[in-house]
Amino acid sequence: MPHLRLVPFRRTYALALMLSIASVSSPSLGFDDYQLPSYQLPSLGGASTSVSNEEYRLGRAWLRQFRAQAPQWQDPIVNAYLNSLVARLAPHSQLGSLRTTTVMVDNGSLNAFAVPGGVIGINSGLFAFAEDEGAFVSVIAHELGHLSQRHYARGSARAEQTQLPAMAAMLAGMLIAASGGGDAGMAAAMGSQAALIQDQLSYSRRFEQEADRIGLQAMASAGYNPDAMVRMFGAMQRMARLQGGTPPEFLLTHPVSDSRLSDAQARASQLTIADTYTSDTLYDMMRARALLSIYHNTPQQAASRLAQENGEEQAQRYLSALIAARNGQTDNALQTIDQLARELPDYGMLPASAATVALEAQRYEEAITRSQRLLRIMPNYLPAQLVLAEAQLQRDPQAAYELLRDITTQHPESPQGFNLLAEAAGRSGYNGWGHLARAEHLQLTGRVDRGIRQLNIAKDAAQQENDQQVLARIEQRREAFIDYREALDKF
Repeated sequence: MPHLRLVPFRRTYALALMLSIASVSSPSLGFDDYQLPSYQLPSLGGASTSVSNEEYRLGRAWLRQFRAQAPQWQDPIVNAYLNSLVARLAPHSQLGSLRTTTVMVDNGSLNAFAVPGGVIGINSGLFAFAEDEGAFVSVIAHELGHLSQRHYARGSARAEQTQLPAMAAMLAGMLIAASGGGDAGMAAAMGSQAALIQDQLSYSRRFEQEADRIGLQAMASAGYNPDAMVRMFGAMQRMARLQGGTPPEFLLTHPVSDSRLSDAQARASQLTIADTYTSDTLYDMMRARALLSIYHNTPQQAASRLAQENGEEQAQRYLSALIAARNGQTDNALQTIDQLARELPDYGMLPASAATVALEAQRYEEAITRSQRLLRIMPNYLPAQLVLAEAQLQRDPQAAYELLRDITTQHPESPQGFNLLAEAAGRSGYNGWGHLARAEHLQLTGRVDRGIRQLNIAKDAAQQENDQQVLARIEQRREAFIDYREALDKF
């Protein structure tokens, strides 16, 4: 990866603060309204739990900047799985009406974060570290706890009260770390202003405890055993001790102390678990995809690790099929995945995986047939929709265009959807819509000024086509783009 300089991040230094204190922007109940037996939480005081539009705008602007800076892990199947976990936990996490969105980072180090606007982020390395679904879910539940309790806003208020100066260098270092700079970026960030940082960390540890308690209850209510969070904390603590002064950034921003571990263990022991839910086979299949991404140059290492860490047998077969597909053994891969789909008929990701294998082998008709078959059972399953759209681009651009219009309407924060729509519209002769879709892709990936210029091109094309619907949409979106730019300027 190219060397990253601090200068380009001066306007974005506030972004990393959201990573460092696991931010929040959600309408929710106050913590005083959240009662659990036998425990009283420390009062953090001084912050309302109401959400401001500014927090939401800040978080969504951050997401655009993050997409521009961080290496994205583009895997619709894993992303759909992650979204399903968030959806399962969210009703029990005091999030109110907050709309969440997820982002996945192509980075093998352990990390997860939450920022205002309901953004949940994970590194592919979280799958590598968490060896079962409960452990993985515990991290997501913890981050949702940060969101529901508005820890970014409350941490910012604390910073103002203690007159903390602008922490540009430290926060830029954290952004570099989140964008792939890893421990070196964190070391640069943590190496200065030690007293200020200590004050911030001592305060955020109380936030960590609060998020733990919200997360533990959410896990139990959603059917997960909260003991998994305790196990995950124990594993993190052992990692921190083994790595000494250079643990991954997640452990620098989420320190695991003995008291925190004891508190979580005591709380977990008193919780009643709802109808037990777990799917370690499905999780291991997602973990297989993550390991294959991490070890993309040495895929056999991914298979060895999954086997050594007792991955489910069906997940190991699934990973072998994915490796076979990469090696050009398409028929063997499809045969294995189809057999797994017969054994596990409720796993829609298996036929979606088979359709993806066919697409990547340029077997477009087969990809279309397979994805259409799955969509008759799961009409709104985004991974299958995207495979179908991409395959149709090669056979029927008009059909792809119509499908992608629906996809981007349902998923207005999907850069991949708009990127495909721009191509499908261009191939189908809808130049106004094509340039508008390209503008949406640009703004979603942090290039808002270029997106505004692309709107002007879209306007010219729409005028030539006399498409009044597109013209009206362009002017509507221009106002939104300008608002996005103003939000970015605050960084």
